[in-house]
Amino acid sequence: MLIPVILSGGAGTRLWPVSRSAYPKPFMRMADGESLLYKTLDRALRLADAGRVLTVTARDYYFLTRDAYAKHPDVHLDRLPFLLEPAGRNTAPAILLAALYTIEYISKNATLLVLPADHLIGDVDAFAADAQRAQVLAQDGHLVTFGIPPTSAETGFGYIRMGAPIAQSGGREIADFVEKPDHATAEAYLTSGEYAWNSGMFCFRADALLAVAQSTCPDVLAAARACHAGAISAESPVEYARETFLAMPDISIDYAVMERAKNCAVVPASFDWSDIGSWKAVSELETGDEPDAAGNRVRGSTVVVESENCFIQGEQRLVAVVGVKDLVVIDTGDAVLIAHRERAQQVKQVVEQLRESGHAAARFHQTVHRPWGSFTVLEDGADCKVKRLTVKPGQVLSLQLHHRRSEHWTVVHGTAKVRVGDREFLLQRNESTFIPMQTLHRLENPGAEDIHLIEVQCGDYFGEDDIVRLEDRYGRVGKT
Repeated sequence: MLIPVILSGGAGTRLWPVSRSAYPKPFMRMADGESLLYKTLDRALRLADAGRVLTVTARDYYFLTRDAYAKHPDVHLDRLPFLLEPAGRNTAPAILLAALYTIEYISKNATLLVLPADHLIGDVDAFAADAQRAQVLAQDGHLVTFGIPPTSAETGFGYIRMGAPIAQSGGREIADFVEKPDHATAEAYLTSGEYAWNSGMFCFRADALLAVAQSTCPDVLAAARACHAGAISAESPVEYARETFLAMPDISIDYAVMERAKNCAVVPASFDWSDIGSWKAVSELETGDEPDAAGNRVRGSTVVVESENCFIQGEQRLVAVVGVKDLVVIDTGDAVLIAHRERAQQVKQVVEQLRESGHAAARFHQTVHRPWGSFTVLEDGADCKVKRLTVKPGQVLSLQLHHRRSEHWTVVHGTAKVRVGDREFLLQRNESTFIPMQTLHRLENPGAEDIHLIEVQCGDYFGEDDIVRLEDRYGRVGKT
């Protein structure tokens, strides 16, 4: 039984301002409108036995991920168990927890196909064929990774030195794992033809992985077993106790298992692959954005005058460039990035500075997604804050109050069910209500279509931490 395991998360640094920690790279939409996460799920469903796909993600991304999955025509959400991490950890804890869960609750004989959610693969048929080769190797007891034939002397990837072919499998032994090289070494690797980029995708029997982990990283496995045993719930979504989860070492599956194991194999990829690690990489993708005669690629409303080799992406506002070349210009409405194409990796330094200063743009977009829908900040002043709220059908915000602000709600589309104090009533389009400070209130969508409201906050403080939740169906009581 083949069970794809999707690893979905990320800090949202190198592709800021589109990717942010509250809405990271897997949720980014490509030129065709599909997100990287959706594309990963689509690949996984093509290979999954009985449509079962296991997802390991952060608790904060659970509802976003479910919403993304629900758009797929072949999805049955009851066959897509979720393991929710309470905090960031590396790939070894995530994959070991997935193996433990699979053996106990799905199948003792399952083979896992581990897929990061932020990779882009165009030739899905070639990927499926390589995955089937990897599955055969895994069933023979190998721990398999996928090696990407290098197309350039890339210094941002780890490399695999490939060994002897494994008879009648299409795979090869792994002679060595190599850390990220300098440019001269990467050039030598490229010339030799013996090396492949380490893709970060894996295939192995769950029981074989645990057996090897017992010898290569017994401390990590023991901590994972304790975390698995102490899970808050055995039913999807599975949540882990924060204390036992954080007791697991922060280590990658490469360091913990693959580089120490003796039964590893690599399948040289016949498919195209990108981990989209920078805006330069995005600008070079063949995604339907044809360059103009000067090599510029644009998305959104743009004007380009006497400029060369630029990538320009806007969402709402008009973006104009004049007399520039080799730039990346990204406008998300609340933030603008301008970077030289060859310095795109340094975007993460922008995020570091934003975090150090406590700026919200490191984490949130102008539109912030919540389990019940989303809100977009239209104005954020010293004396008021204005939002547009979208509440999905059947969803309800928490029963809450605020100490330092009052709120005015006006419905612009749909019908809202509102509680203010002890009163409950329906609010129709073009109707308003007022919520005084320190008054219990709740907003619900009882209908079959989204409702949209304009919320005007008045007071002396408008932070999200001025929310006191008394009841919440999404488990956020006591959280902002």
